[in-house]
Amino acid sequence: MTKRSTPKDTGRAVAPREWDARSYHAVSEPQFEWGKRVLSSLELAGHERVVDAGCGTGRLTALLADRLPNGSIVALDRSDNMARAAATTLAPYGQASVAVADLVAMPFASAFDVVFSTATFHWILDHDRLFAELHRVLKPGGIVHAQCGGGENLRRIQSRAFELSQTPEFAPMFADWQWATYYAGVEPTVRRLRAARFVDIDVTLEAAPFVFPNAQAFATFVSTVVLRAFLSRIVDDDRRRTFVDRITAMAANDAPAFELDYWRLNIRARRA
Repeated sequence: MTKRSTPKDTGRAVAPREWDARSYHAVSEPQFEWGKRVLSSLELAGHERVVDAGCGTGRLTALLADRLPNGSIVALDRSDNMARAAATTLAPYGQASVAVADLVAMPFASAFDVVFSTATFHWILDHDRLFAELHRVLKPGGIVHAQCGGGENLRRIQSRAFELSQTPEFAPMFADWQWATYYAGVEPTVRRLRAARFVDIDVTLEAAPFVFPNAQAFATFVSTVVLRAFLSRIVDDDRRRTFVDRITAMAANDAPAFELDYWRLNIRARRA
């Protein structure tokens, strides 16, 4: 298996800042379904101030806003494209606002009762800095209620993509390659939360494999989400399609075919 880098190895995130928000909105059903389950386990009285850290196109944020009739929510994303899409999604919600910011440099302090986040923290390589920042933006007693990729998340497809990137056809484009994601484990996450002065820490890891119905659905999804950092290095459209086609052909031979080996890291903690 290909070794994946840790924050110590790579420093700042190297994924492209911008997303194709329209495509993500169309294909992100796995993330949306996981997010709904995470949201269902969040206890709210309805008057809290919440930040959705990594809101994407705002689909899940809208469900969160429904549970805050007397509260407020800031939908925050690093991508301008995602933030514009979220603003459209959340236009009917007067208690919602949208901000563009990096999660390790948010323009708030002691402002929120809840930091809610799904499918985002793994795009940040420096989790020590991330948790320190989450602690800073929470009010005393505020909570982090989040889920992201963790452990062996997507090991199979990322190993295949890395090996393909090192073949003669693609290697010149990946000479200085650095991983764009960091999938933390339970114990390192607990240690980091304690170091950031969180209490009542609860971190678990669960398997969440997802099977796509056919090659087209698989290829469309991985092009938009899983392989986006790899594909950003390939400027030629034909070569980009070739890269995705070869990864898809490998997935066709898996059992079950077109499965992504997702693992989700659940994070709960409170600022003392």
